[in-house]
Amino acid sequence: MRPIRFATVAVAAAALSLPLVPGVATAEPSADQQAAPHSNARFDRLRWAAPEGFVVGTAVAGGGHHLSQDYPDPFTHDKEYRKILARQFSSVSAENQMKWDYIHPEKDRYDFGQADAIVEFAERNGQVVRGHTLLWHSQNPEWVEKGDFSKDELRAILHDHIKTVVGRYAGRIQQWDVANEIFDEQGNLRTTDNIWIRELGPGIVADAFRWTHEADPDALLFFNDYNVESINAKSNAYYALTQDLLEQGVPVHGFSVQAHLSTRYGFPGDLEDNLRRFDALGLETAVTELDVRMDLPESGVPTPEMEQKQADYYQRALQACLAVDGCNSFTIWGFTDKYSWVPVTFEGEGFANVMTDDFVRKPAFYALRDTLKEARKG
Repeated sequence: MRPIRFATVAVAAAALSLPLVPGVATAEPSADQQAAPHSNARFDRLRWAAPEGFVVGTAVAGGGHHLSQDYPDPFTHDKEYRKILARQFSSVSAENQMKWDYIHPEKDRYDFGQADAIVEFAERNGQVVRGHTLLWHSQNPEWVEKGDFSKDELRAILHDHIKTVVGRYAGRIQQWDVANEIFDEQGNLRTTDNIWIRELGPGIVADAFRWTHEADPDALLFFNDYNVESINAKSNAYYALTQDLLEQGVPVHGFSVQAHLSTRYGFPGDLEDNLRRFDALGLETAVTELDVRMDLPESGVPTPEMEQKQADYYQRALQACLAVDGCNSFTIWGFTDKYSWVPVTFEGEGFANVMTDDFVRKPAFYALRDTLKEARKG
C-alpha cells in the first residue's frame, strides 16, 4: 500500500483519545447510543480498525436535497451526528458544500462558511479532507449557466474559481475531485450539458488539472464518476484520456469510482481489475461515494436477507479497494439513512447507508469494520 500524503494528520488522529467536537460533551454517551447495540470503544470504530495509511471517509451531510427536508442543516444542528462523524471516520467529503452553487453563488461573491466549518472540524478531529468538486456539469449557479459570457470570460471565471477555492485550502485538503462526471454512458465527453467542455473545448479538462496543481501542489488530483466501477465504455474513456494527459505531463494523480450501487443489479465483480489497470498507470485510486440502495417492501423494513446482501456489496467494494496497492481512500456517501439522498432521488428505494435513522449499526457497518480489522492484521 502506497503511503498517503498528509502524514501529520494521521499522527494527530492517532494521538486523539476522544473526538474534539465543538459544543458537544464527550464524557457520557447519549441515550440513543446507550440503547444502540454497539459500543463506542476505539476498537469498535471504522477509523481505528483500518490499516495504517488507509483512510475511511464519509460525506458530510448538507445542502442539496437537505434544503427541501423538514430538518435543519445536519452538520450544523445535529450534535449526535457530529459525534459519530468524528469518532468513526478519518476522512470527510463535503456532500454539497464545496460545489459551485454553494461556494460561489454570485459572480463576485464566494461563500466559504460551510466549507470552512467542515475543514476546521476535520482538523480538530485528525481527519483528512476530500475536495468535491471543481469542474462539473451539474449544480452550477444560474449566473454561470445563463451568463452569456464570451469564451475568454468563461475561461477566466473557471480559472479564478479554481485558484480561489483550491488556494484557500492549500495544504489542508488531501484530494480534489477536479473533473467530475465528464463522460456519458457511451464514453463520450459531455459536450452538451457540461458548459465548460461545450464552450471551451476538451482541452479545458487538462487546464483545470494544471490550475488546481498550481493552487495546491501537494493535493492529489482525481477524475471522479459513477457507473465506472466495471471495465466498460465509460471507464475505458477515462483510461484513454488519462493516458493521453499523463503523456502530456498533465498533473493527474488519481481515478475514483463513486460506487452508488443498488441490490437490484449485480455487484460489479471486475471492480478490482478496473482499479488495478489505473493503478498500473501509476495513479492513486479511490472509492469515493459508496452507498447500496435497495427496493423496499411495503412495510419499509428490509428482510434480514436483504440486509445481508447489502452488507455483502459493501464488503466486496472495500475488499476490492484494499486489494489494490494505490487504493488508500474509501468513502461512503453518508453513514445514516436519516440524511440519505437516495429516497429523494430514487423512488421506492432506500436504506442505503450503514446506519439507520437513529444511528443503529446495520450488518453493512460490521462487514466494513471486520474487513478493515482483518486487513490491519495482515
